[in-house]
Amino acid sequence: MYRTLDDLVKKASEGKMGKVVLAGSEDREGLLALKHASEKGIGDPLLVGDSNVTSRLLEEISFDAEIIDARNEQTVAEEAVKAVSSSSHACLMKGRIKTSVLLKAVLNKEWGLRTGRLLSHVACLDVPGLDRLIFVSDGGMVVRPDLSQKVEILKNGVDLLQSLGYERPFVALIAAVETVNPDMPETTEAAMIAKMHARGQIRGCTVDGPLGLDNALSTVAAKTKGIESPVAGHADLLVVPEIHSGNFLGKSAVYLAEGVIAGLVMGAAAPIVIVSRADSERSKLASIAIAAVSASH
Repeated sequence: MYRTLDDLVKKASEGKMGKVVLAGSEDREGLLALKHASEKGIGDPLLVGDSNVTSRLLEEISFDAEIIDARNEQTVAEEAVKAVSSSSHACLMKGRIKTSVLLKAVLNKEWGLRTGRLLSHVACLDVPGLDRLIFVSDGGMVVRPDLSQKVEILKNGVDLLQSLGYERPFVALIAAVETVNPDMPETTEAAMIAKMHARGQIRGCTVDGPLGLDNALSTVAAKTKGIESPVAGHADLLVVPEIHSGNFLGKSAVYLAEGVIAGLVMGAAAPIVIVSRADSERSKLASIAIAAVSASH
């Protein structure tokens, strides 16, 4: 569907502009990302945080946006989440606030964004050597998912891809090998999830596993190993065994392959952008764009 993150940014700029609510607006990098997104027609920024500090930062970067004044993290999180839950086509963005505080507000039973679904992180990798964007989950939220959590992670990823326009994404359950090995529980769980899909328990996508990273991404590798699968060589979404492999995979795309990574948290009633200070400007812009397109869907 998309070759690069720039394609997604273009898609977002052509769509309906919704709110992007920044929780903890005393964040220069976050404000710069929102400024660049706003200049491209992606998102209508709403800032929640210390109005004095935020106003000074806005003046420094020559940007203007509405501010909701809030002076402690709990109030910031509550006001930001309430602003998202009361708006249509809105997404939430983490600024200068602890992730744990923000997610606690997201999961509030009275006014939060909880849906009963597992929260999981979906990364989007733009790597020069590949002919398409690759999505990876979960390298940021669930440390060691069990079988049922892996199914939820898969469904969250599919929900995101469908909201971006992928009608029926190809999903690969990644392991070190593509054969079932009782000594490697990741392979048996992957095979079980693939069987669940074959029996109609997982819909809206095409799933196979276990698959190695090479034969999930490369048709040549799949053909060489004699793997016949509609997913092999064509995977859009890679579901990894645990957080470490997902984290390593995402960072290796950036630091070993000169790629760019974006991403967000899914499973809530609205997408949540959680960016790192180490992320590039292009990465932050792309994360906002993905959230904007998903929220508008």
